[in-house]
Amino acid sequence: MAKTKVSFAPSVRRLPSYLHIIRQAQRNGDYYISGTIIANELNLEPIQVRKDLAITGIIGKPKKGYPVEALVAAIEHYLGWDESHEAVLVGAGNLGSALMGYQEFQLHGLHVIAAFDTDPAKVGGKIHGVPILSMDSLEENIKLLRAEIAILTVPSPFAQATAETLVKAGISSIWNFTNTKLKVPDSVVVQREDLSSGYAILSVMMQTQRGRLS
Repeated sequence: MAKTKVSFAPSVRRLPSYLHIIRQAQRNGDYYISGTIIANELNLEPIQVRKDLAITGIIGKPKKGYPVEALVAAIEHYLGWDESHEAVLVGAGNLGSALMGYQEFQLHGLHVIAAFDTDPAKVGGKIHGVPILSMDSLEENIKLLRAEIAILTVPSPFAQATAETLVKAGISSIWNFTNTKLKVPDSVVVQREDLSSGYAILSVMMQTQRGRLS
């Protein structure tokens, strides 16, 4: 059975940007914020903002907008950022190390409790306070740690085999930073982050902008 694609993914991707603006309004002491203000900050149409916020279940008030405190709570709850999620990182190279040091994860309830690597120089030590364990102990230790999320940053040739071990150990969600499209059971959630696609979009935007200015 093919996995069902999440049709509202673009809206979900925009919510963190909305949350950043709304939290700023919260710090400023504002009680309400309009969809138009959020839209203007992000160069979006107000109707798009209202549609995106509607998936959280919150409703704005005419001529007032959205209550700031309730809107923050609604977005965080919808994103699951008001809960704690424990994760392991597999592949403590340059990208993996950078992700372990990204403090925003903890603010959103994501806690990397351990990492795994094959480098003997790293195993037994810590990176950004996260203990580095041997890849040979991956399945055994994941079962002991009872993490639900795995952040996968291994070299692409090893991605599928590693994913299979993760699933066998009980991991139910994989954040895939490799170039490999993973084949896992339908019960396992996979989100693939293609960094090259992001750079491709940036490159095209740069070329388009140069064309406008030339």
